[in-house]
Amino acid sequence: MTTPVALTIAGSDSSGGAGIQADLKTFAALGVYGASAITALTAQNTKGVTGIHAVPADLVAAQIDAVFSDLDVGAVKIGMVAQAASIDAIAAALARWKPRHVVLDPVMVATSGDRLLAAEAVAALRAKLMPLASVITPNLPEAAALLDEPVARSEAEIESQGRRLLSLGCRAVLIKGGHGEGAESTDYLVSADAAVALAAPRIATRNTHGTGCSLSSAVAAGLAKGEDLATAVRHAKSWISAAIASADRFSVGHGHGPIHHFHTFY
Repeated sequence: MTTPVALTIAGSDSSGGAGIQADLKTFAALGVYGASAITALTAQNTKGVTGIHAVPADLVAAQIDAVFSDLDVGAVKIGMVAQAASIDAIAAALARWKPRHVVLDPVMVATSGDRLLAAEAVAALRAKLMPLASVITPNLPEAAALLDEPVARSEAEIESQGRRLLSLGCRAVLIKGGHGEGAESTDYLVSADAAVALAAPRIATRNTHGTGCSLSSAVAAGLAKGEDLATAVRHAKSWISAAIASADRFSVGHGHGPIHHFHTFY
């Protein structure tokens, strides 16, 4: 029997709702063994981020090497990278180990509005990590920031931005529509072959902490289990929608509370 394994390379959220903690919960909820390489420690809760300490780049690389040298990693999810030096270290490590699938979530700003990626590191993320990605998973503001353009307002503009992001080297783009408006939250999966709209009812809740981290991790979990990208994205969309719909069953914190990663269990 082979055990599907996914590695998350991301920052730690001390309140447990986003980052490494959300990724590992997602992997576990979806039947995948999770490993981690921590890029930054954050002092964080549901109301905001009060401190960030970046892990030295050589230790980020050492964590990745330790995991790959022992575990059969089926997919990698990259979240908060914090600084340009860590981007260099991650890119070099992935070039060494050549993982089958890489899901890049270009985390720049937390749900609370706090910045999680140094402004000068955005260009490095674009140039060094995006070309390694099987799929990138920006939300609407992140997609616009990667292209240095205004936020897309229509389906045509979103698909157009997806095409331009493809030209930066990634193999597919999943633009998340949670920051949009209307009765439905629609994500767009854009590849060289097609653009597919994935709609789900927009859920009225303020408990959305960790949504982006968890969706990208759910995609990585599907890829680690052998699903093709389109199937992994559809399953991830369905799972995250249910996790958001169940979020109000929790009463955690006084700000943007977490989604319910284990909604199918309790």
